[in-house]
Amino acid sequence: MDNTHIDIGSKLELLVDGYLIDRMHGASLMLHSPAPQEVSIVYDKPWEGNTSGYETVLRDGGRYRMYYRGSHHEYGDNNDLGYQVTCYAESTDGIHWEKPSLGLVEHKGSKDNNIIWEGVISHNLSPVIDTNPDCSPDAKFKALGGTGRKHGLYALKSADGINWSLMSDKPVITDGAFDSQNLGFWDVLRGEYRVYHRDFRDGRDIKTCTSQDFVNWTEPEWVGYSPSRGGELYTNQVEPYYRAPHIFVGFPTRYFDRGWVEGMDELPQPEHRRLRAESSPREGSAVTEGMFMSSRDAMTWNVWPEAYLRPGLRDRDGWFYGDNYQSLGLVETESTIQGATRELSLWMSEGLHQADRASRLRRYTTRVDGFVSAHADYAGGEFVTRPVVFEGSELVLNVSTSAAGGVNVDIQDDRGIPIEGFAMSDCHEVFGDSLERTVTWSGGKKLGDLAGKPVRLRFLLRDADLYSLRFR
Repeated sequence: MDNTHIDIGSKLELLVDGYLIDRMHGASLMLHSPAPQEVSIVYDKPWEGNTSGYETVLRDGGRYRMYYRGSHHEYGDNNDLGYQVTCYAESTDGIHWEKPSLGLVEHKGSKDNNIIWEGVISHNLSPVIDTNPDCSPDAKFKALGGTGRKHGLYALKSADGINWSLMSDKPVITDGAFDSQNLGFWDVLRGEYRVYHRDFRDGRDIKTCTSQDFVNWTEPEWVGYSPSRGGELYTNQVEPYYRAPHIFVGFPTRYFDRGWVEGMDELPQPEHRRLRAESSPREGSAVTEGMFMSSRDAMTWNVWPEAYLRPGLRDRDGWFYGDNYQSLGLVETESTIQGATRELSLWMSEGLHQADRASRLRRYTTRVDGFVSAHADYAGGEFVTRPVVFEGSELVLNVSTSAAGGVNVDIQDDRGIPIEGFAMSDCHEVFGDSLERTVTWSGGKKLGDLAGKPVRLRFLLRDADLYSLRFR
């Protein structure tokens, strides 16, 4: 047994990795894919098209903001995306979206459009709401954008999220391969800005660097992986999880190219696939899909080898390179099921790089904290945590069981001996489906009396999923 205790205080702890777990028997960690919902945006405006994408979604008070690249490409011509702009959409619920006429940038003689920026920076301009407590009002929103090694990444700022200006007339980061979505944010735990961007190391990989002012950055470093990268990662889509900012979550795009092997002609639109391959072989044979990863130190990442979002059953425009990119930005939205609790929304691109139709963006949903669970089937299973030190007077679980399933918990001392009043036989079985279910015991003891002392938690699960836990 590992007797080194973890001070979890009253923080929410996601079970996205084995950090808290000492041993498991009959249970396992399970990755949960989100569920597809409606199409949020069709990129059908003259300044948009079949290569629109690299979406960022932000929740700003009662408003949801979306930023994305508008661009179009005709295959059989060349492999250059050509004209590119950054577009803006907004919503009051995160479900129904509008493209407002902003009157900022002229396109073919008219400013009646939702364009906020044009030019090379628009290839992947990715905004964030700055949570730095010392942030000036005129820079409440910050962004990075740029493409290729030649141009680097430029930093921008905005007071309102719509009118933007450069923070420097030169690129602020030049070490990397930036023709991907690259992002930055304020790391509240470490008191610094952090960037994750793409470069090449045995294929497409991720670098990171930090700054105190969003303009002057440290030399980029490669991130690490435990146990492995899980494939080439085209984007990273990293953010501090809003309910547990000590844990970073990422939704990268995996790039996978097996070459033109037997079976490629069975994928959708083989003729268009071969046309794309004329400009570059990978345009026909590579496929992209969504992944999930997490980190507790901002540098070492646990990447799930299985896909978080597979290319899916689309029989017309699926299974192509450049498709199935996950958006940046997790936001809470109301459930479309009447009476259900709020859920998390994220978005994935569909139908990119098609010859005869605009691309689109589909919303997906998952339960709050619902990326990974400790899972056991009806036969039952259990896991025991490493010794933890907590603050608070109750234990709260984000848990889902079947009608016949349940979860029981006992609290042990750091040697693994059940503590009187908190044994498994004293626990009132937890069953149902709740984001916050309080565990109770019949022993009449006060849980708060154990606060500050190293204890172990033993969970017995039957046809159940445990997503997160916290003391409060």
